[in-house]
Amino acid sequence: MAFDQEAFNAFIEENGVYGFFEKAITLKSGRTSHFYANWRDVVKDVWLTEKLAGFVIDFVKEHELDVDTFYGVPEGATKLGVITQYLWAKSRSGYSRGSHALAMGRAKPKDHGAPQDRFFVGVPRGKVVVIEDVTTTGGSSLQTLESLKEAGIDVVALLSLTNRMEKRDDGLSVQQAAKVRGFEFYHMSTALELLPRVYARQRPGPAVGQAIESEFAKYGVEPLKLV
Repeated sequence: MAFDQEAFNAFIEENGVYGFFEKAITLKSGRTSHFYANWRDVVKDVWLTEKLAGFVIDFVKEHELDVDTFYGVPEGATKLGVITQYLWAKSRSGYSRGSHALAMGRAKPKDHGAPQDRFFVGVPRGKVVVIEDVTTTGGSSLQTLESLKEAGIDVVALLSLTNRMEKRDDGLSVQQAAKVRGFEFYHMSTALELLPRVYARQRPGPAVGQAIESEFAKYGVEPLKLV
């Protein structure tokens, strides 16, 4: 089945992935923002997570990525990675005992042991697509990629559900930073496309809209117009 961008965007809107704050919050990246993109409530629900995994699989098929294992960045994408891998493995010819790994990473690596034991509870095998829920500066994503590389894992690509489309402090986008390190980067949706739609729907007010425009003027890969 082909990846349906409009259906995915609608799924994001309908399930409250985006939201706004009158007072800026501090993100995991350390930056402050008047909007968030958070998949936490979606992956609390089995049915929604399976639906989301279906979108991921359709996206990967459309981009003709060769995948043996889906692996979620700990901890935000761990559950999605496991369910996506389960659905993917079951759909493949030759699915049987030992045919596919069920991989999961440790949020906090162990201080000792081989890389496979330090970083993983179930080591990714074969060609691996790494899933991240939200990319801002890509800090946790790139750290995960380096951990996989250290463990000798063959990473095909980093796949972000939501790209906030911000430049890092070094002036690079997440895509550029991944490329420098030898990794391909894909995103399934962007804040530039979704924020105007969600802003019009939720109507948080012009002060919030102007604050977000200022944030994009400072960090954005491209400018954003909401108000």
